[in-house]
Amino acid sequence: RVDSPGEHSRRDFYLYIDEFQNFTTDSIATILSEARKYRLDLIIAHQFIAQLTDKIRDAVFGNVGNILSLRVGPGDTEILSKQFSPPFTESDLLNIDNLNGFAKILVNGKTAPPFNFKVNTSMWSPGDKQLAEKMKEYCRLKYGVPRAVVEDEIYRRLRT
Repeated sequence: RVDSPGEHSRRDFYLYIDEFQNFTTDSIATILSEARKYRLDLIIAHQFIAQLTDKIRDAVFGNVGNILSLRVGPGDTEILSKQFSPPFTESDLLNIDNLNGFAKILVNGKTAPPFNFKVNTSMWSPGDKQLAEKMKEYCRLKYGVPRAVVEDEIYRRLRT
């Protein structure tokens, strides 16, 4: 809240938004421009720049400190190549190998030169299957709704 203690006494709050384009309204442009003073750190992800309105796109590129991108399609190369050039070109963005990407980040408040990276897959593992099953069961019990209730709700909504 704006009337809470000063920026330096606030704790960082991280908000992760996947499929960002599904949550964009004009208010997100304001959030992007105001987030820093509230110590709100946004991590946003989406597939194509064209999914965003011009206003939202301008707010994103005007306010972000870090940009990471994996291989992109032709529609995004013109905009993103400006973010990673030099040294990278539109061709680099289109032709990078799987699990490789480009980054432009802030280091101590200053923009570092763009660089390329490779995703480290050595930490990936199949995980604990028993734990995964327990988590699914817990979520089913806590958040699940019986099928008949869901079907009744769908039917009710479709009738009106």
